[in-house]
Amino acid sequence: MSRNLVTATINGDEVEFSCSTGQTLLEVLRGELYLTGTKNGCGSGDCGACTVFLNGRPVNACLVLGVEVGGANIETIEGMAKDDQLHPLQQKFLDHAALQCGFCTPGILNMAKALLEKNPDPSESEVRFGLAGNLCRCTGYDKIIRAVLDAAAEMRASGS
Repeated sequence: MSRNLVTATINGDEVEFSCSTGQTLLEVLRGELYLTGTKNGCGSGDCGACTVFLNGRPVNACLVLGVEVGGANIETIEGMAKDDQLHPLQQKFLDHAALQCGFCTPGILNMAKALLEKNPDPSESEVRFGLAGNLCRCTGYDKIIRAVLDAAAEMRASGS
């Protein structure tokens, strides 16, 4: 099978990788680049576990081909914390115990980040709607919603 050489910026670093034409971005991230924070939940774009940012927009990495991301800017959960400092969303998820097994957490965190970048002062119903494409089998979502709302308040107060 033929391989393609692709260059992209991932979490701020220029990265070159080789992938087959049918290999998804999710498969590249996990199997070629060993960025295993992005999870393979359903493989069909229904669960949100593989949510990453592609050129600033949240996408399901299982629905994007690796060969399509040449020259793109990709952000994964591994790039959310900066200089050993957790992002406010990550910290609030810990503070509110908004995770259990953690499998869905990277995708939910990325989607919550996208939501807060677009709407820094969401209502509870806006958070619920914004995260509706991210499924979690372990939690009842209430702690997740509270963590996102708390992070939003902290980020507004600090000007983040």
